[in-house]
Amino acid sequence: MSRLLAFVDIFVESQTTDHVVAELSKLENLEELYEATGEFDIVTLVSAEGIEEFRDVLKNRIMKIKGVRSTVSSVVLRTHKGPRCNNDNGEPHARPVRQ
Repeated sequence: MSRLLAFVDIFVESQTTDHVVAELSKLENLEELYEATGEFDIVTLVSAEGIEEFRDVLKNRIMKIKGVRSTVSSVVLRTHKGPRCNNDNGEPHARPVRQ
């Protein structure tokens, strides 16, 4: 079964951006991490075994980082193009298990 993917956009207190980025980069579930301009300060791609693991990562890890004000999440329903897509049906590449 493929892993759940979700974009988590993060608002931070501006003076804590470097601290938040450093703490986020330690989380195994974060596949991608970007400091960005626009509506959100940080954009991440989070993977999880399912919705319960995603909830745990969001509630008990990301939201507990000092300086994180709020988040907006978007669960990926299907991948149509990109490094996680290997066919026309949007099926993800097999991913190695992390140890």
